[in-house]
Parts: sequence; C-alpha cells; structure tokens
Amino acid sequence: MDAVPHIRRGVKCAYDQIRSAHVVLFPEGVLVLNETAASVVSLCDGVRSVGDIALVLGDEYDGVEPEDIASLVARLVERRVVDVDG
Repeated sequence: MDAVPHIRRGVKCAYDQIRSAHVVLFPEGVLVLNETAASVVSLCDGVRSVGDIALVLGDEYDGVEPEDIASLVARLVERRVVDVDG
C-alpha cells in the first residue's frame, strides 16, 4: 500500500472517441480501460501511494477496496504501463 506508482516514460493516456473509452497507449500496444481503471491510472502521478489512491477513489466510488487497487496497479506494472517506487 506504500508503493508510489507513476506512468512509465513513453506511455500516453487518452480518450479514444471511436471506442468511447479511455485508453493507455504504450510501446507494446493499447489497453482499453473502464472508468474505474482510468481513474486509477490518472492518479498514478508519482506522488500518491496505492493507499492514497484507494482513499481518493473510495470517496468517488462505492465499494473500492485497497486490495483491488493494489491488484490493478500490479497488473499495470506487469503490462509495463506504470512503475512503482517504494
């Protein structure tokens, strides 16, 4: 929960008008995000920890569990979309 995620260099977040969805563009491909995942990615600023992101999203969405945020961040690290410090 103390890890601080940030978007990797070369990764771009955008809204795809054709798909009507948020996407992450990275050298290996495109990742289409749902609304919650897009919110998580937008908060991966290199300042907030995973726990902080969970707190912010808990105010915005019902049922946000810190473990779910940590799991999503871990998957984004595996996909080489974000890196973590700490």
